[in-house]
Amino acid sequence: MGWAMLLLIGVGAAMLLRWLSLPRNVWTITAAALLFGATGYVLQGSPKLPASPAQPQSTKLDVAPDIVELRGAFFGRFTGDAAYQTAADAMIRISDPASAVRVTLGGIDRNPRSVALWTELGSVLVTHDAGNVSPAALFAFRRAMFLAPRHPGPPFFLGLGYAQAGRLQNARIWWQRSLELSPPGASYRTAIQERLMLLDQFIAMSQAQGQQPAP
Repeated sequence: MGWAMLLLIGVGAAMLLRWLSLPRNVWTITAAALLFGATGYVLQGSPKLPASPAQPQSTKLDVAPDIVELRGAFFGRFTGDAAYQTAADAMIRISDPASAVRVTLGGIDRNPRSVALWTELGSVLVTHDAGNVSPAALFAFRRAMFLAPRHPGPPFFLGLGYAQAGRLQNARIWWQRSLELSPPGASYRTAIQERLMLLDQFIAMSQAQGQQPAP
């Protein structure tokens, strides 16, 4: 592989990682894989749910601005629920996901039928549980989908959780479901389509790399 091709792959991988909002540790793994000319193996090291309860992350955490923007498009930006979401974001940014969970639970206590807050609880639990879709996180997402079966938001954020966990086939299922539920003129529909397209490319790249014969 020439340097030009390697550079193109590197740029493409960086764009994919940014648009898919994968965690920073995946960026690190990708860089190492590129150095050895085997970018496809990045996805084959997907983390699995541990047998013991997941531990909160100890690394620096952040909330992607594009995801905050999408969340507002799905659920609204100037609502009582959004205030809890913003507070949870602040806790995540200071690397305190446990407080983000407590803040969100406080909002659910005040509004137990909030689709936005049950979805937010699923997302902050994924962060709290070291980037894994734990049983508690899955319960929260499913509760949101039970409350609003036709809302595209909960499936999208469940898919995002699976993407962050490296479980890209699962992510694809839920992003496809979110797209199917999205109205044709919705502002977020294009963002879902773009992520699905990039995810498909990433999955295909991984599968192609895995099918190559060993040297």
